[in-house]
Amino acid sequence: MTSPPAPTVPADRYGAPAPWRRRVLLAACVAVVGAFLGWLVWTVLVHSAPPVDSELLSFEIVDEHAATARLQVQLADDAVDATCLLRAFAEDHTVVGELSFTPDPGADDRVEETIRTERRATSVESVGCTAEGQSRPR
Repeated sequence: MTSPPAPTVPADRYGAPAPWRRRVLLAACVAVVGAFLGWLVWTVLVHSAPPVDSELLSFEIVDEHAATARLQVQLADDAVDATCLLRAFAEDHTVVGELSFTPDPGADDRVEETIRTERRATSVESVGCTAEGQSRPR
């Protein structure tokens, strides 16, 4: 059993497709994909090496009005002017203390800071550090 022949479009009735249309469409697709890949590579390279990067190593609740946080802050170079933010939370998840500080570029990358709290804290969060040109804390 053979399948029925595929219907053909009569060129004299509807006109033949222009031969250049397929090449133009292919070139446009290649250009769009190339632009997207270029943007993707640029985005990965720019955001993979931020000027400042930080990580909360540990924290300790010292007393009713203080908590200590230990962080590792890595600056891309000594010329980076970074600002870091720490928050202390109470048992009911309200913010009871906040500290914004600037890490010393020439010092060790491990930093210890004390956050003053209005009442006893139960946890400390490192919101992160930002530098000029860095939109999100890291």
